Amino acid sequence: MASDTPALPPIAILGAGSMGGAIARGLSRSGLAGAGVTATNRSRAKAAELDGLEAVTSVALEDDATGNADAAAAADVILVGVKPAMVPDLLREIAPAVRPGTIVVSLAAGVTIETFEQILGTGIAVLRSMPNTPAVVGRAVTGLAAGPRADAAALDVARRLFETVGTVVEVPESRIDALSTISGSGPAYFFLLVEEFTKAAIGKGFAKAEARVMAEQTFIGAAALLEASADDPAELRRRVTSPKGTTERAIAVLQEARLDEVFADATDAALARAKELAAGA
Repeated sequence: MASDTPALPPIAILGAGSMGGAIARGLSRSGLAGAGVTATNRSRAKAAELDGLEAVTSVALEDDATGNADAAAAADVILVGVKPAMVPDLLREIAPAVRPGTIVVSLAAGVTIETFEQILGTGIAVLRSMPNTPAVVGRAVTGLAAGPRADAAALDVARRLFETVGTVVEVPESRIDALSTISGSGPAYFFLLVEEFTKAAIGKGFAKAEARVMAEQTFIGAAALLEASADDPAELRRRVTSPKGTTERAIAVLQEARLDEVFADATDAALARAKELAAGA
């Protein structure tokens, strides 16, 4: 990636917890962060988890009370990774230090671009992002929404940054919450399916270790086949489903359970909660 992709400008990750830490690691692996990444965490223990990463400086706020503002002042791109309820206070803390022309990207669910712009003032390009947890292994899907002050150049920088941990899908901000119900929450749906499939195997008499291997590797292998194939999932499913065979009988049971409605209802429920969070509920 580093050989044919322009290097990224100096980056600050304020609140480098699970997601921010995954992005710091992706940036370090990519070789694109030659200008440096400063990652902040409240505790020494959390900051220590990022120690030793190439191009990353990890700061513990309990040792450096001005760490967030100092990191923001030195950065051309700022990722805000604190919990949503903490975002306004953090923005007020760093606002005096953020230079005009800086790109600020939110990792926080439910906090609008307008909130960022109101606190940070004019001259700041703001974007919202929604990465998912496979960022930890470099296979994230990140939704990216640009605010009205973010031009094509700012969007390009943000896209290149998130491509260090996976794939990027650009959407308008009005769609970012809907995206979160699919790719953001999607890993949890997948893990639930593996969990239940494992229980089914145990119910058929397999030991827990055997059941886990069968369930996990079946899903992992199927995902690898899907990625390697030019065919869509429906076609791949048809190839496994021989007429009048065992798989056809099982698929019929799943379809009778109206999985299409179940997934629609589940994602609708997630979207309703996202709107509640955005409203402060």
